[in-house]
Amino acid sequence: MRFKDIRSLRMYDDLAYLWPLISPPADYEEEASFWIAALRSKLGPGRHHLLELGVGGGHNLSHLTAAFDATAVDLSEEMLKHSRQLNPDVEHLVGDMRSIRLNRRFDAVLIHDAIDYMLSLDDLRSTFRTAAAHLGPGGVFIVAPDYISESFQDGVVHSHHADRNGLSLTYLETQFDPDPADSTIESLMVYLIRKDGETTVELDRHVIGLFPQTTWIGELTAAGFNVEVMPLDDVPGPQNRNLFVCSRTSLNEST
Repeated sequence: MRFKDIRSLRMYDDLAYLWPLISPPADYEEEASFWIAALRSKLGPGRHHLLELGVGGGHNLSHLTAAFDATAVDLSEEMLKHSRQLNPDVEHLVGDMRSIRLNRRFDAVLIHDAIDYMLSLDDLRSTFRTAAAHLGPGGVFIVAPDYISESFQDGVVHSHHADRNGLSLTYLETQFDPDPADSTIESLMVYLIRKDGETTVELDRHVIGLFPQTTWIGELTAAGFNVEVMPLDDVPGPQNRNLFVCSRTSLNEST
Protein backbone atom coordinates (compact mmCIF):
# COMPACT_ATOMS: atom_id res chain seq x y z
CA MET A 1 0.00 0.00 0.00
CA ARG A 2 1.35 3.44 -0.90
CA PHE A 3 0.85 6.69 0.98
CA LYS A 4 3.02 9.08 -0.97
CA ASP A 5 0.09 11.46 -1.47
CA ILE A 6 -0.95 11.47 2.19
CA ARG A 7 0.57 13.96 4.60
CA SER A 8 1.92 12.56 7.84
CA LEU A 9 1.50 13.47 11.52
CA ARG A 10 -1.38 15.85 10.85
CA MET A 11 -2.90 14.98 14.24
CA TYR A 12 -0.17 17.14 15.79
CA ASP A 13 -0.41 19.95 13.26
CA ASP A 14 -3.41 21.13 11.24
CA LEU A 15 -5.76 18.50 12.71
CA ALA A 16 -4.67 19.03 16.33
CA TYR A 17 -7.93 20.89 17.01
CA LEU A 18 -9.66 17.49 16.86
CA TRP A 19 -7.62 15.97 19.69
CA PRO A 20 -10.21 16.49 22.50
CA LEU A 21 -12.70 14.53 20.38
CA ILE A 22 -10.27 11.82 19.27
CA SER A 23 -9.11 10.95 22.78
CA PRO A 24 -11.05 12.76 25.55
CA PRO A 25 -9.39 13.31 28.95
CA ALA A 26 -11.97 11.09 30.66
CA ASP A 27 -10.65 8.12 28.65
CA TYR A 28 -7.38 8.31 30.60
CA GLU A 29 -8.78 8.24 34.12
CA GLU A 30 -8.57 4.50 34.66
CA GLU A 31 -5.08 4.20 33.24
CA ALA A 32 -3.86 7.18 35.24
CA SER A 33 -4.70 5.29 38.44
CA PHE A 34 -1.96 2.77 37.48
CA TRP A 35 0.55 5.58 36.93
CA ILE A 36 -0.30 7.08 40.31
CA ALA A 37 0.01 3.70 42.03
CA ALA A 38 3.42 3.12 40.41
CA LEU A 39 4.65 6.57 41.40
CA ARG A 40 3.46 6.20 44.98
CA SER A 41 5.03 2.76 45.29
CA LYS A 42 8.43 4.20 44.35
CA LEU A 43 8.31 7.76 45.68
CA GLY A 44 6.01 7.46 48.67
CA PRO A 45 3.66 10.21 49.85
CA GLY A 46 4.16 13.89 49.10
CA ARG A 47 3.78 16.30 46.24
CA HIS A 48 6.67 15.17 44.04
CA HIS A 49 7.74 16.97 40.86
CA LEU A 50 7.22 15.12 37.57
CA LEU A 51 8.64 15.73 34.10
CA GLU A 52 6.48 14.39 31.27
CA LEU A 53 8.19 14.09 27.90
CA GLY A 54 5.89 13.99 24.87
CA VAL A 55 2.93 15.25 26.88
CA GLY A 56 0.76 15.85 23.81
CA GLY A 57 -2.59 17.29 24.80
CA GLY A 58 -1.94 16.57 28.46
CA HIS A 59 -4.88 14.23 28.93
CA ASN A 60 -3.10 11.59 31.01
CA LEU A 61 -1.24 14.27 32.95
CA SER A 62 -4.52 16.01 33.84
CA HIS A 63 -5.33 13.10 36.18
CA LEU A 64 -1.97 13.41 37.98
CA THR A 65 -1.78 17.12 38.73
CA ALA A 66 -4.04 16.96 41.78
CA ALA A 67 -1.35 14.92 43.52
CA PHE A 68 1.91 16.02 41.82
CA ASP A 69 3.62 19.12 40.45
CA ALA A 70 4.66 18.83 36.82
CA THR A 71 6.69 20.17 33.93
CA ALA A 72 5.67 19.10 30.42
CA VAL A 73 7.59 18.91 27.15
CA ASP A 74 6.37 18.24 23.60
CA LEU A 75 7.49 18.90 20.03
CA SER A 76 4.06 20.11 18.91
CA GLU A 77 3.09 23.64 19.87
CA GLU A 78 -0.45 22.89 18.70
CA MET A 79 -0.76 20.01 21.16
CA LEU A 80 0.80 22.06 23.95
CA LYS A 81 -2.00 24.60 23.49
CA HIS A 82 -4.46 21.89 24.55
CA SER A 83 -2.35 20.86 27.52
CA ARG A 84 -1.90 24.44 28.71
CA GLN A 85 -5.68 24.90 28.77
CA LEU A 86 -6.24 21.61 30.56
CA ASN A 87 -3.25 21.91 32.94
CA PRO A 88 -2.83 25.66 33.58
CA ASP A 89 -0.53 25.19 36.60
CA VAL A 90 1.98 23.08 34.65
CA GLU A 91 5.10 24.56 33.05
CA HIS A 92 5.05 23.74 29.32
CA LEU A 93 8.12 23.69 27.06
CA VAL A 94 8.74 22.83 23.41
CA GLY A 95 11.41 20.18 22.99
CA ASP A 96 12.48 16.79 21.63
CA MET A 97 12.57 13.95 24.16
CA ARG A 98 15.73 12.59 22.54
CA SER A 99 17.80 15.71 23.11
CA ILE A 100 16.23 18.21 25.50
CA ARG A 101 18.26 19.11 28.58
CA LEU A 102 16.62 21.33 31.20
CA ASN A 103 19.56 21.19 33.64
CA ARG A 104 17.15 20.27 36.40
CA ARG A 105 16.42 17.08 38.32
CA PHE A 106 12.95 15.68 38.90
CA ASP A 107 11.52 13.00 41.15
CA ALA A 108 10.06 11.17 38.15
CA VAL A 109 10.16 11.25 34.35
CA LEU A 110 7.12 10.00 32.46
CA ILE A 111 6.59 9.12 28.82
CA HIS A 112 3.16 7.97 27.73
CA ASP A 113 2.49 6.66 24.21
CA ALA A 114 4.61 9.40 22.61
CA ILE A 115 7.43 6.89 23.00
CA ASP A 116 5.85 5.11 20.01
CA TYR A 117 7.47 7.69 17.73
CA MET A 118 10.94 6.47 18.60
CA LEU A 119 11.67 4.41 15.48
CA SER A 120 15.14 2.99 16.12
CA LEU A 121 17.32 1.73 18.92
CA ASP A 122 19.29 4.98 18.70
CA ASP A 123 16.04 6.90 19.31
CA LEU A 124 15.24 4.76 22.35
CA ARG A 125 18.75 5.07 23.77
CA SER A 126 18.78 8.85 23.33
CA THR A 127 15.42 9.11 25.06
CA PHE A 128 16.50 6.90 27.95
CA ARG A 129 19.60 9.10 28.38
CA THR A 130 17.31 12.12 28.54
CA ALA A 131 15.26 10.48 31.28
CA ALA A 132 18.39 9.57 33.24
CA ALA A 133 19.79 13.09 32.89
CA HIS A 134 16.68 14.56 34.54
CA LEU A 135 16.37 12.20 37.49
CA GLY A 136 17.77 12.72 40.94
CA PRO A 137 18.77 9.94 43.38
CA GLY A 138 15.81 7.66 44.00
CA GLY A 139 14.05 8.93 40.90
CA VAL A 140 11.68 6.82 38.84
CA PHE A 141 11.17 6.62 35.08
CA ILE A 142 7.86 5.27 33.73
CA VAL A 143 7.30 4.59 30.03
CA ALA A 144 4.32 2.98 28.30
CA PRO A 145 4.51 2.01 24.61
CA ASP A 146 1.22 1.16 22.94
CA TYR A 147 2.63 -1.87 21.16
CA ILE A 148 5.31 -4.51 21.57
CA SER A 149 6.22 -7.08 18.93
CA GLU A 150 4.91 -10.07 20.86
CA SER A 151 1.32 -8.82 21.06
CA PHE A 152 0.96 -6.59 17.99
CA GLN A 153 -2.04 -7.49 15.81
CA ASP A 154 -1.86 -6.41 12.20
CA GLY A 155 -4.93 -4.79 10.63
CA VAL A 156 -7.11 -4.22 13.71
CA VAL A 157 -9.47 -1.28 13.11
CA HIS A 158 -10.38 1.12 15.91
CA SER A 159 -13.32 3.50 15.52
CA HIS A 160 -14.66 6.35 17.59
CA HIS A 161 -17.39 9.01 17.30
CA ALA A 162 -17.71 12.24 19.27
CA ASP A 163 -19.58 15.55 19.15
CA ARG A 164 -18.50 18.79 20.77
CA ASN A 165 -19.54 22.42 20.31
CA GLY A 166 -21.16 21.84 16.93
CA LEU A 167 -18.28 19.72 15.66
CA SER A 168 -18.86 16.03 14.86
CA LEU A 169 -16.04 13.55 14.30
CA THR A 170 -16.04 9.94 13.19
CA TYR A 171 -12.51 8.58 13.54
CA LEU A 172 -11.05 5.32 12.25
CA GLU A 173 -7.53 4.03 12.77
CA THR A 174 -5.67 0.88 11.79
CA GLN A 175 -2.08 -0.27 12.26
CA PHE A 176 -0.24 -2.64 9.97
CA ASP A 177 3.31 -3.86 9.44
CA PRO A 178 4.54 -3.43 5.84
CA ASP A 179 7.95 -4.94 6.66
CA PRO A 180 8.14 -7.33 9.62
CA ALA A 181 11.93 -7.33 9.31
CA ASP A 182 12.29 -3.71 10.48
CA SER A 183 11.40 -1.93 13.73
CA THR A 184 8.44 0.14 12.52
CA ILE A 185 4.76 -0.19 11.75
CA GLU A 186 2.38 2.24 10.08
CA SER A 187 -0.86 3.75 11.30
CA LEU A 188 -3.48 5.06 8.88
CA MET A 189 -6.14 7.41 10.22
CA VAL A 190 -9.37 8.57 8.61
CA TYR A 191 -11.25 11.61 9.95
CA LEU A 192 -14.86 12.21 8.89
CA ILE A 193 -15.56 15.78 10.06
CA ARG A 194 -18.95 17.46 10.06
CA LYS A 195 -19.30 21.15 10.89
CA ASP A 196 -21.74 23.88 9.82
CA GLY A 197 -23.54 21.53 7.47
CA GLU A 198 -20.37 20.53 5.62
CA THR A 199 -18.61 17.17 5.66
CA THR A 200 -14.92 16.64 4.94
CA VAL A 201 -12.73 13.56 4.97
CA GLU A 202 -9.09 13.87 5.99
CA LEU A 203 -6.32 11.24 5.93
CA ASP A 204 -3.28 10.98 8.16
CA ARG A 205 -0.32 8.59 8.30
CA HIS A 206 2.01 7.90 11.22
CA VAL A 207 5.09 5.68 11.37
CA ILE A 208 5.71 4.29 14.86
CA GLY A 209 8.26 2.02 16.48
CA LEU A 210 7.73 -1.63 17.33
CA PHE A 211 10.20 -3.54 19.52
CA PRO A 212 10.12 -6.79 21.51
CA GLN A 213 9.64 -6.57 25.25
CA THR A 214 13.11 -8.05 25.70
CA THR A 215 14.51 -5.05 23.81
CA TRP A 216 12.67 -2.60 26.05
CA ILE A 217 13.94 -4.28 29.19
CA GLY A 218 17.45 -4.76 27.81
CA GLU A 219 17.86 -1.16 26.66
CA LEU A 220 16.42 0.27 29.89
CA THR A 221 18.75 -1.93 31.91
CA ALA A 222 21.72 -0.84 29.81
CA ALA A 223 20.74 2.79 30.46
CA GLY A 224 21.15 2.25 34.21
CA PHE A 225 17.61 1.34 35.26
CA ASN A 226 16.18 -1.50 37.28
CA VAL A 227 12.99 -2.45 35.40
CA GLU A 228 9.65 -3.72 36.68
CA VAL A 229 6.78 -4.55 34.31
CA MET A 230 3.30 -3.48 35.47
CA PRO A 231 0.46 -4.81 33.25
CA LEU A 232 -2.31 -2.34 32.43
CA ASP A 233 -5.04 -4.90 33.02
CA ASP A 234 -8.49 -4.11 31.60
CA VAL A 235 -7.50 -0.57 30.58
CA PRO A 236 -9.21 0.52 27.32
CA GLY A 237 -6.92 0.76 24.29
CA PRO A 238 -4.40 -1.60 22.70
CA GLN A 239 -4.28 -4.98 24.41
CA ASN A 240 -1.44 -6.32 26.55
CA ARG A 241 0.00 -2.91 27.35
CA ASN A 242 2.46 -2.50 30.20
CA LEU A 243 4.06 0.21 32.22
CA PHE A 244 7.82 -0.17 32.41
CA VAL A 245 8.53 1.18 35.90
CA CYS A 246 12.23 1.94 36.21
CA SER A 247 14.39 2.86 39.20
CA ARG A 248 17.89 4.27 38.91
CA THR A 249 20.69 1.78 39.47
CA SER A 250 23.45 4.11 38.27
CA LEU A 251 24.01 7.88 38.35
CA ASN A 252 26.51 7.79 35.50
CA GLU A 253 24.48 8.85 32.48
CA SER A 254 25.83 10.16 29.19
CA THR A 255 24.38 13.51 28.14
